Amino acid sequence: MPRSTPHPQQGANAMEGIMTNSITRRSALALAASLLAATSLASGAYAQDEGIVVYNAQHESLGREWIDAFTKETGIKVTMRQGSDMQFANQIIQEGDASPADVFLTENSPAMTLVDGAGLFAPVDKETLDQVPPEYRPADGMWTGIAARSTVFAYDKRKLTEDKLPKSMLDLADPAWKGRWGAAPAGADFQAIVSALLQLKGEEATAAWLKGLKDNATPYKGNSVALKAVNAGEVEGAIIYHYYWFGDQAKTAENSANVGLHYFKNQDPGAFVSISGGGILKSTQHMKEAQAFLKFIAGKAGQAILKDGTSYEYSVSGESNAKLVPLKELNAPKVEASELNSKKVVEMMTAAGLI
Repeated sequence: MPRSTPHPQQGANAMEGIMTNSITRRSALALAASLLAATSLASGAYAQDEGIVVYNAQHESLGREWIDAFTKETGIKVTMRQGSDMQFANQIIQEGDASPADVFLTENSPAMTLVDGAGLFAPVDKETLDQVPPEYRPADGMWTGIAARSTVFAYDKRKLTEDKLPKSMLDLADPAWKGRWGAAPAGADFQAIVSALLQLKGEEATAAWLKGLKDNATPYKGNSVALKAVNAGEVEGAIIYHYYWFGDQAKTAENSANVGLHYFKNQDPGAFVSISGGGILKSTQHMKEAQAFLKFIAGKAGQAILKDGTSYEYSVSGESNAKLVPLKELNAPKVEASELNSKKVVEMMTAAGLI
């Protein structure tokens, strides 16, 4: 049977359908492209709006004071993410070149050493390094000191007089001090002190002192808790950093009214001054802004915040709070910040049953 010829209107309808489908596809593609462009612009605007990202392991209040002052002066926005020294150090290593962080700030230097050892820091600008004396920054120039804290023996003034205080931090390993003192061994603060001891006295002496710590000391969860325990008479003394006492004194003194501070001095391991560090991730897409931020906090304006603020930490490049014992009077031991070894310390403290 011969095939019938399509009606002219049917052919027109078919052609119209083809054209309509083609137009629809082009419209859909155009719409998708527009949405993609809008999304990209939004993402770019978000990244620009976010500014630089700081992984802050320093005290949150101090980090916020620095950031607010920097943004006010420069107009550069800073997003702060709060955490702890080793938490962020390990996170940065896991993130590698994909880390969203531009700047890393710590309370203690072993975390900086860990990231530096992984090759993830960019060199700090010379102008920034020149602001900070060599003793408060590592020799390699891959990060810099931004604040400092002194090791002290916080003691119960009702139970100990000056003649009964330990002459050296190492004396606390003696059985005569069993049950009489405390510390917060699990914290990064205390582990920095042990790391300095390891550098100064070697592995054998450090292991012996850690054994004495395990045998003699009461463990507490943090410096503030240890200070409170001394004030309450639970122990006669505790190894802490100085600013916990000053901070409490500036408020109500309810956790430090009965406590005095003993500075070991004489280059004793117990006179160790821990350096808080600041470094710039080499993966940053905002190198100029990140360098400007680090220069700001290590310079005159940022260090003035330490002097006039409520952190009671030492300035590393200017005058410190007048209430603090001057750093030059502490006669602290010389420690190379870039060689403080948190990994070895954790291994030794774990072996000693402390963490």
